[in-house]
Amino acid sequence: MSPVVPYAVRVLSVIAALAVSVPALAADPATRCQLPRGDAALSAPLPQMAQRIAAGAPIRIVAIGSSSTAGAGASSQNKAYPARLDHYLSERFRNADIAVLNRGINGETDDQTEKRIEADALSAKPDLVIWQVGANTVLRDGDQGLSERSIRRGVARLRAAGVDVVLMDLQYAPKMLEKAGVAPMLTRITGIATDNHIGLFHRFDVMRSLVESGGMTVADLIGPDGVHQNDVGYDCVARILAVGIEDAVNVHNSGLQR
Repeated sequence: MSPVVPYAVRVLSVIAALAVSVPALAADPATRCQLPRGDAALSAPLPQMAQRIAAGAPIRIVAIGSSSTAGAGASSQNKAYPARLDHYLSERFRNADIAVLNRGINGETDDQTEKRIEADALSAKPDLVIWQVGANTVLRDGDQGLSERSIRRGVARLRAAGVDVVLMDLQYAPKMLEKAGVAPMLTRITGIATDNHIGLFHRFDVMRSLVESGGMTVADLIGPDGVHQNDVGYDCVARILAVGIEDAVNVHNSGLQR
């Protein structure tokens, strides 16, 4: 047999392998988890965290909230957003000792979370608390006024303790989109953040932008239950939130240097 034939077969095999592997790589949702930097903005500086980083002091962050903080829908706790945020912040602040503690509890409403602010957040002596709010109240058609009052009380306690606060709003998910309470709750959460001059991570808008203009699908971000994020969804939220936190720290530090 001519040696040309085996060579041609080998070449065709390589081409066939590339035809499979390149689209698979291009289709990896995590590689498309990018938005304009401004979409990650928290709209408020993080002075406590900025000062601790500038001083070279350890940073402790508490992530508190319900199931999308706890990590429902993730394949493991290491894939939940707090664990991924720990990873991405450690990449962005390489000289800082950063720990993100997961204090999420499945099924909680905001009034329940507010009752454990002292035990599960302030007792850890955090520099920053990220409070994921509103989701279960909307999903259960619950009392939004009760949620708002609870969040406001909890924020007041955190601020009185000198802690930086970032609220995280709703997930962009099919079952959430069925609810009439989405827009009113988003408005309430924005109002709380604005009134208290604290950070707000616009998770709903971020996830919607990833779907509408970022080349991702809802199925890339949300699991089969139509509510909870999957590994990619949690990773995307953590990546983009880390950008927002970095920028909020830098805004504070640049203001001090002027």
